[in-house]
Amino acid sequence: MENTLGILNRSMRAIASFMKIPVIIILMILIAVSVFMIGWLITEALTEHRHLKVVMPRFVDQINASPDSQTVVSCINESALLRRQKKALTEITAHPQITPLMRESLAIKLIREEKSFYSRRLRVSDFIAKVAPMFGLLGTLIPLGPGIIALGQGDTITLSSSLLTAFDTTILGLIAAAVSLFISSVRSRWYEEYMAVLEAAMECIVEVENRHVTA
Repeated sequence: MENTLGILNRSMRAIASFMKIPVIIILMILIAVSVFMIGWLITEALTEHRHLKVVMPRFVDQINASPDSQTVVSCINESALLRRQKKALTEITAHPQITPLMRESLAIKLIREEKSFYSRRLRVSDFIAKVAPMFGLLGTLIPLGPGIIALGQGDTITLSSSLLTAFDTTILGLIAAAVSLFISSVRSRWYEEYMAVLEAAMECIVEVENRHVTA
């Protein structure tokens, strides 16, 4: 029984020791991805978010007063909407012969596609925010085994090295999780604003286009 227990303990220790380097590599990758996403967030803020300055009441009035689809398209292109929003809204006007019900179905499909696009953007940072603390905890616990053994043997050098690795991996995991959580929070707020603007504009354009068809 004792031999079996000893074999199991040695097996567990071997597996844990084997996982030390992969865990550290994964944490370094998560940190690198987090840094990349910070740069991506800054780029997105400078190239997209700051350009979204459309005044919805004025935009709705312009669309509502448009006499035909060409004027609607001009209002869309000249607005301060995002490029993706303009593309989706223009798609509604590109099919003048479809029925009002079909146009509403198309609008719903386009909105779902936009939501899916923004959800995919959030998926990476959400994933890192969840898994980084787990790998940080793994990186903390794995070196503690050799550290405890070294403590019993009076090997302070090995003990210090094990504790340093444990603390460093904890810090890396928390940094990656915190950065990713911040990015997800900021982007979620931005994307909710984007979708609210798109849905309001889409509803207005669908109604105007349906009116042009029935006129």
